[in-house]
Amino acid sequence: MAAYAELILDQGTTFNTIITVTDDTTNLPVNVTNYVISANIKKSYYSANNTSEFQTTINDAANGNISISMTASNSALIKAGRYLYDVKITSPANSITRVVEGIVTVTPRVS
Repeated sequence: MAAYAELILDQGTTFNTIITVTDDTTNLPVNVTNYVISANIKKSYYSANNTSEFQTTINDAANGNISISMTASNSALIKAGRYLYDVKITSPANSITRVVEGIVTVTPRVS
């Protein structure tokens, strides 16, 4: 089961957070070497298209550390409001697992 976390994304600013992928049974880090990571934002569960995507990076594969980020110019393009997101990993054997999901609130900018 995916972990649940709420995120706040300030419109027009740089966003970055680190996630540690762990095994549900042992709670030990998953080695994500050669995994593909994706992280998407949608307005609702039923939206056909993504509102935006986070950039993903594997920081420390052996210890399951990945990061999701967004540039200030990309976050500026998202209308302020409440969205849904998830982070999925795809193993070299093509097994897909959702590791984190939740609500991302985009706060409006003043300047």
